[in-house]
Amino acid sequence: MEFLVSLLERNVIIALALVGAIMATSGSFLMKKKSLINPGLARFLLKSGYVITWSSVALFIAAGFFG
Repeated sequence: MEFLVSLLERNVIIALALVGAIMATSGSFLMKKKSLINPGLARFLLKSGYVITWSSVALFIAAGFFG
């Protein structure tokens, strides 16, 4: 339960949202610049950014219920 409590802290949720947004933006940018990086890697970066961003949204909702 200690792990869940530390994940529900405000700083962690904000950090996850920022990291996810930066990753998704980078992945989107790299998909447009096809010569810079492998398109599969750029797509993976984009989707990983979305997953991290949505997990921060889920943690924000959970913090509201448990807080």
